[in-house]
Amino acid sequence: MKVLLKRDVKGLGKAGDIKSVADGYAANYLIPRALAVPATPSLLKEFREKQNAEARKEAQEKASASHLAERLSTLVLKFTARAGETGKLYGSITSSDIASGLEMELGQPVDKRKVMLEQPIHELGTYRVPVKLMSDLVPEITVVVEGQRD
Repeated sequence: MKVLLKRDVKGLGKAGDIKSVADGYAANYLIPRALAVPATPSLLKEFREKQNAEARKEAQEKASASHLAERLSTLVLKFTARAGETGKLYGSITSSDIASGLEMELGQPVDKRKVMLEQPIHELGTYRVPVKLMSDLVPEITVVVEGQRD
């Protein structure tokens, strides 16, 4: 019997997979526990249409993310902060500060968790900071920290 998995089933497949299983396994285990539904022709058609719509949506998101990645790779964010004579900052520049700066530059919200800053910046200088847009798309922005003139 062919079934469409509604949830991940260990050893069988992931949600959305169409699998051929024994009739007894489907009728006595998968279907009663709402892990799968019988794969009827109309359900298969609906499933394929849903997959195509998701693929189109994902392609559109990837295109917009790659456009944003191009913009980010040329972007230079400048921060001015108070620093001592040795170049150490009295405070620090955090991923939240960088996300706020990106938000102002781009005009759209940026999640601070997407800014992949390992440690807060504590010294003056120029830094390359990766921003994770998608799992395979991580452009780097340039962050320049300058000393404040009194």
